[in-house]
Amino acid sequence: MSFKANPKVQKIMVMPINLTFRMLQNRSRVQIWLYENTNLRIEGHIVGFDEYMNLVLDDAEEFHVKTQNRKPLGRIMLKGDNITLIQNVNPDQSG
Repeated sequence: MSFKANPKVQKIMVMPINLTFRMLQNRSRVQIWLYENTNLRIEGHIVGFDEYMNLVLDDAEEFHVKTQNRKPLGRIMLKGDNITLIQNVNPDQSG
């Protein structure tokens, strides 16, 4: 049985910098999983970033996974080497 892909369907590669920029443009609220710290996540709005994936977050909060507690941080700069994953908090919204 041979399988032929639909010629109208085209996969488009999205570069990480483009996705991050789209999150910045849409002012999406993101949750950041930290490297080697599975119990703490950071949430906020990306307002800037650089080629090292250092992020400036506005309205940032610490989110403790086990206790569900939140601690407001305000505007912070998060170094890129602390980031494992960035996800949209409201995936229904574009970004």
